[in-house]
Amino acid sequence: MTASMNRRALFSLAGVAGIGFALAACSSGSEDGNDRDSGSKGSGRGSETTPAPSAKPAASALTPAQVPLAGGVTVTVTGTGLAAVKGVTVGGVAARDVQATASKVTFTAPHQAMYTAGNADVALFTSVVEPIASANQSSDGNGSAANDGQSGVTQDNATAAPTPTAAATPAAGAAVATTTLAYAALTDVDRQLAYAMRYWKDYNLAEYGTMNPIGGDCANYVCQTLIARGWEQRSDWYNRAAGAEHSATWTYCPTMDPWLEDHAAEFALTRRSSDERDKVKIGDIVFFDWNANGSPDHTTIVSEVFTEPDGTIRIKSASHNQDGPYRDLDEMITVQHPGGSAWFHTFDA
Repeated sequence: MTASMNRRALFSLAGVAGIGFALAACSSGSEDGNDRDSGSKGSGRGSETTPAPSAKPAASALTPAQVPLAGGVTVTVTGTGLAAVKGVTVGGVAARDVQATASKVTFTAPHQAMYTAGNADVALFTSVVEPIASANQSSDGNGSAANDGQSGVTQDNATAAPTPTAAATPAAGAAVATTTLAYAALTDVDRQLAYAMRYWKDYNLAEYGTMNPIGGDCANYVCQTLIARGWEQRSDWYNRAAGAEHSATWTYCPTMDPWLEDHAAEFALTRRSSDERDKVKIGDIVFFDWNANGSPDHTTIVSEVFTEPDGTIRIKSASHNQDGPYRDLDEMITVQHPGGSAWFHTFDA
């Protein structure tokens, strides 16, 4: 009987031990309670989960869908896989203030390259795209004297414009994602610059004629852009019958400059020196004195205010005599007309 009890006890203990071994085997896969496949490869520590591949960058929406020709508004692109985006171009022009997360890219819209309404490609890049100043063009196809009112000095025999400090923008085909926004003439400044770019080379002869035969068309051109901005002709400032009738305040820089200053309050203008470039905006008026006699020889319309990485502010302007859409102010007063000076009439709003 003793032997029989001993055998039953041993079997009982073995059964208990067997249950313990089974429980140990079941629980040994993970201390955190997660089941592990006992048939896993390797040393029995369990298989490692393969990370999911990163989402391919894609743009699904853009707001606002329409921006002013002059840019300057914040645009948001939403989508997937956008965290790596570091640069953006709009219609081939680099945007500033680019910020990106996995689902969103924001940037400041640049001005449209030639202030022309229409759709523009928004291209997203994984590398930084540095903004560069707009390149000037030159044309005298309408009989415009190339001397800006100063005999013997021309843009044609001047040295090249200052070399941009940043690389050219990449092609949209190299972008990791693209979408589209629309540029439209939404403001008075948009309409002014759209006019300036339309007629910088091809004069609006039918409506305003040309003043080149009587000394130069620069003031005539600037006044036309002010009409496009919303100004109206008046008894002391006018151009009628395609230029056959006109006031000196419209066509002659030495008369136009003081007239603007005399009516500064009426037109919400402020006269500023060339040292106040941080106050200058697109659409403001520039006057130039080439020979330091206190009388202006030339006038233009600001078409771009560009800040270099070192903080230097470059002013570009559109003009007749020389005809060009993005003439560099510093080049004009140092290279083309050494010793020249410039000042501004800026709009208060």
